[in-house]
Amino acid sequence: MDALLEILKILIPAAAVFAATYFIVRTFLASDQKRRDYELRKSQMNITTPIRLQAYERIILFLERIEPNNLVLRTNKAGMNVPTLHSELVKTIKTEYEHNISQQIYVSASAWHLVKTAKEETIKLINISVTKVPENAKGQELSQVILHIASSVEKTPTQIAIEFLKKEVAQHF
Repeated sequence: MDALLEILKILIPAAAVFAATYFIVRTFLASDQKRRDYELRKSQMNITTPIRLQAYERIILFLERIEPNNLVLRTNKAGMNVPTLHSELVKTIKTEYEHNISQQIYVSASAWHLVKTAKEETIKLINISVTKVPENAKGQELSQVILHIASSVEKTPTQIAIEFLKKEVAQHF
């Protein structure tokens, strides 16, 4: 019994020292890991932040370029007829979209959904406008109808998407 008591006198302080050392080392390693994770995230942010900002800039540029007013003014050339202008407008939108499709990895899913919706709604606006002019009309008439329809709505889908993207950028940066 005395031997057991002597062993306990040695084991209990040794266990206390071991436990204290274990918790101190564990806490130190955990804080060191957190510091390394923070440094890694910080270095990644230094790399990805400019890329993400550039993606937002490119998407807003895309949206500005497909805004009906800007698109019609940029695409309509003298002497174009309705079918030619219609195909050029739709082709321009699709080409611009395909050129910027990779930017979706840098923005939220809801932002990219609005970008896609803006593209689709702009094409829909153009297609609706084509039905309102005779096929043998000049492209100028189609341009006027597109501009009239675009001006009759409070906000175009591209304007809605741009506002959302600006808010998202303000939240993140």
